[in-house]
Amino acid sequence: MRLTSLLLALCLAGTTTFAQKVKYSKEDIKKMETYLFNEGFNTPSPKKTSTIILKDGTTYKGFCNKIETKKGQIYEVAIKDSATKKNANFNAEQISEMYVYPSNAEKIAKVAKYMGNIRNFGTKKLTKNTNNDRIYFVNQTVSLKNKKDDKEFLMQVINPDFDDIISVYHDPRAKETTGFSVMGSPQLGGGVIKSYYVKKGDKIMWLHKDDFEDNYDFLFGDNAEFMKKYPKNSVEWDYFSFLVNAYTDMNNG
Repeated sequence: MRLTSLLLALCLAGTTTFAQKVKYSKEDIKKMETYLFNEGFNTPSPKKTSTIILKDGTTYKGFCNKIETKKGQIYEVAIKDSATKKNANFNAEQISEMYVYPSNAEKIAKVAKYMGNIRNFGTKKLTKNTNNDRIYFVNQTVSLKNKKDDKEFLMQVINPDFDDIISVYHDPRAKETTGFSVMGSPQLGGGVIKSYYVKKGDKIMWLHKDDFEDNYDFLFGDNAEFMKKYPKNSVEWDYFSFLVNAYTDMNNG
């Protein structure tokens, strides 16, 4: 009898938990689908001055004319010093931070891609694709796709305005969800980035949309107010940038 009562109680508890799913208004969903991260760029402009800050504090300014990558991530940079005109090579283990400008060619390609998907018009800002500001890279030790040995890379921070608790880094090899197009018209649906590198505390990981639910408690579970307002059974991967921003705002009061 006691066992039956216990099972019934557990079932009721599970039903109650399931019933706590939050229903959002269309206005709320539109807000949550708005992409708040910066665009990820892979190619620095060789015509604009880049800045490299080494771990020992030394600063170099010049034109970034060559980069070496592994799985898209930068592990070595060549720069022509703007003062001495000499070429210098640095690997990621030497560099603390790097500031570069995106290449015009990549910006043009991103604008074309933006215009090719109707979904972008309501969720992203075109100005982020034509960004003329410096892009921030920081040294991070990471296991590529959580499978390779840990190695230092220069990774682009794509939430620099709200990265004080959770830092999100561009994944140059990230794929996007698929949509469909009719007779060459702009694509409908799709276009959602499937993966990022994410750091919270001392842990940095490759976060894929398929693993979002499994890592939800790690990312946001220490804020009860947030979890009540945005429980994981009520949100989608599409809302990730909004959720990181909202979580940061709640934690900062």
